[in-house]
Amino acid sequence: MINSVNNLISIQDTLKKRIKNFNQPNIIAVSKTFPLENIFPLINHGHIHYGENKVQEAIEKWPNIKQDFTNIKLHMIGKVQTNKVKHVIPLFDYIHSLDNARLAEKISNEEAKLNKKLKIFIQVNIGNENQKNGIEIENLENFYSLCKKDLGLNIIGLMCLPPKNNISSKYFVEMNKLLDNINEKELSMGMSNDYIDAATNGATFLRIGSKIFGKRI
Repeated sequence: MINSVNNLISIQDTLKKRIKNFNQPNIIAVSKTFPLENIFPLINHGHIHYGENKVQEAIEKWPNIKQDFTNIKLHMIGKVQTNKVKHVIPLFDYIHSLDNARLAEKISNEEAKLNKKLKIFIQVNIGNENQKNGIEIENLENFYSLCKKDLGLNIIGLMCLPPKNNISSKYFVEMNKLLDNINEKELSMGMSNDYIDAATNGATFLRIGSKIFGKRI
């Protein structure tokens, strides 16, 4: 079995060497598709942040764990369908993929019903790719205002998925500029293949899966 704890420690050591004068980013262990037996070593090690991208899988895995380990923070990193929001709000602590007004309104309504506020990232289509979700750069500030002022969402920052087969760092630099424009502090960017570039360019949350758990099941 892949030693996820050793892999996590190795990533943390690499980040400490590369980012000596900045705050260390939070590492989200992306546990999607992995069974609990693969996840528990990290939980017992004391790791807090975990990411899932399918609501049904998260419902099957996490409710009892979160009752037993109340400090765990669960991150929804995948596309959220509006009809699944009622299941997302009770279980998750963060949403990384807010990408349209209809979803924003649904989240606001469900949060009001449950009297619970999640920490939310707006997903930006940083590469202007037709096949990817996310708010277009030119619409970001208006969308942020809608979410924050009109709907009362707890927007904490921005998330992106840079284009594949390209230089991620230039998109990470651009994300910092966009974050400054909305005056927020958190950046969710960087995965197993580019987490060092993301971290050195200001990421505060890294979404790392295979580098911790190995290849997907």
